[in-house]
Amino acid sequence: MTEATVIESDLFASTQPARHDVRVACVGGGYWGKNVIRNFAEIGALTTICESDSARRASLKHEYPGVTMSGDLQDALNDERIHAVAIATPARTHARFVRAALEAGKDVYVEKPFCLTPQEGRELVALVRERKRILMVGHLLWYHPAVLKLKKLVDSGELGRIRSIHSTRLNFGKIRGDENALWSFAPHDISVILGLLNGEAPIRVQATGEYHVRADNADAVRATMEFADGVQAHLFVSWYHPFKEQRLVVIGDRKMAVFTDTNVHDKLVLYSHTVEWENQQPVAVQGESENIPIDDAEPLKKECLHFLSCVRNRHQPRTDGDEGLRVVMTLERIQHQLDKQAMTEITPRRNDYTAHRSAFIDEGVEIGEGTKIWHVSHVMSGSRIGRQCNIGQNVVIGPNAVVGNGVKIQNNVSIYEGVTLEDHVFCGPSMVFTNVINPRSEVIRRDEYRKTLVRKGASLGANCTIVCGVTVGEYAFVAAGAVVTKDVPNYALVMGMPARVAGWMCRCGTRLDQDKELSKSPNCGICGAEFTVSGDGLTPNTRPQLSV
Repeated sequence: MTEATVIESDLFASTQPARHDVRVACVGGGYWGKNVIRNFAEIGALTTICESDSARRASLKHEYPGVTMSGDLQDALNDERIHAVAIATPARTHARFVRAALEAGKDVYVEKPFCLTPQEGRELVALVRERKRILMVGHLLWYHPAVLKLKKLVDSGELGRIRSIHSTRLNFGKIRGDENALWSFAPHDISVILGLLNGEAPIRVQATGEYHVRADNADAVRATMEFADGVQAHLFVSWYHPFKEQRLVVIGDRKMAVFTDTNVHDKLVLYSHTVEWENQQPVAVQGESENIPIDDAEPLKKECLHFLSCVRNRHQPRTDGDEGLRVVMTLERIQHQLDKQAMTEITPRRNDYTAHRSAFIDEGVEIGEGTKIWHVSHVMSGSRIGRQCNIGQNVVIGPNAVVGNGVKIQNNVSIYEGVTLEDHVFCGPSMVFTNVINPRSEVIRRDEYRKTLVRKGASLGANCTIVCGVTVGEYAFVAAGAVVTKDVPNYALVMGMPARVAGWMCRCGTRLDQDKELSKSPNCGICGAEFTVSGDGLTPNTRPQLSV
């Protein structure tokens, strides 16, 4: 870990309000942001709160009547009286807000993770150096007295040679959609693991995820990190667990230390367990346990005080941008392993097509070579799917539907019985097919399905509806949101409700009537295709090869 240029006593400075010479704007007043706001207010540094939610902003105004309220971060960035910005917003916004604050000349405190990719992190660290600003990442455990004491025990050799580290962070808690359990829970623990090992990066990472709530977002992650000196660190994080547990175990060859943050008392315990050799056999020797006394001050208060001290004295924070970047790089390596797990679990079926482990493939289906079927999609019995198709998430095909070769079906589309898609059809997200013209919930009409045919190369835009019984012609183009109630000519562009011919499209997707006039023998200026105008629309004279 990068050594701070301040002495440790600065981390445990007085909790009395600091001088009002550092003025802070807090951005975000939600689940964790309200705690950051409270601490900077108690210290006496809070000047402005930026919160986009009007109801939350009104509640904060009532709680902090003397503080300026704003719904826009830019107001704080334009205020020359504000020296620093503390960001506690959703993780996806961190990099953007940090960059904006740094470019406005503000010092920055940001909650973990401070960005979502190593590239973003490197750019922000470079910007910090360029602008000579302070960037501190909210890796809270490095301001916890127990973790700092644990670091001293490791560095002093009290535990002997470190063999392994085990970290668990479990809860039945807030289930997020924009980040998985790894990115939500693990940054604190990875930060501590890397710090205890002096910033060393793992040489090897393995990881597995559990997907209970959503098929595309890990609710629990187990990871193993192996380091050059043989140390192994094991990580288990989950928000789908019956009880709360936050525990860090460091095992050395002389002693073992256990930090249990969920304990009210005895948070840090040292065990003098060792392994002795007798008659060339290892024997476990159980020693005494020792409770290590620690300060009971709030870690977040210490963290905020440390940030203010760094701003005031231009010191490098204990958890600076470089430290934050090392954590993000490790998170990405673990995420890469999770992604590989997901891809390997797109398991080959009969060695010709692949389907994600969450997909449902009924018996009695035909699926061609090279086709990929993604999360929670269902191919029902009797359906036939051709080669090299890409079937997105939450797609239902069948029963008895027919899909040609090279078809792309985007997320949330249902291809019902009676629908046939010829080769190279494109179905946009959430577009709709019907198969009954007069549906009633209480009337069974399985014998009245009307057939729908989508000819080769046609494109069906997002959220369009194809009413059953029609034919969509070759290379026709149905605009997003259109409702098709009658046959569509070859190469026609249709739009509206109901859909009407609004123009003509080339096979390559170029509109042929941009000037509102279609000549008797139009040519495509992009691919060179030539057409003849007839009563039924367009007939191609040539079919140039397309690059697919």
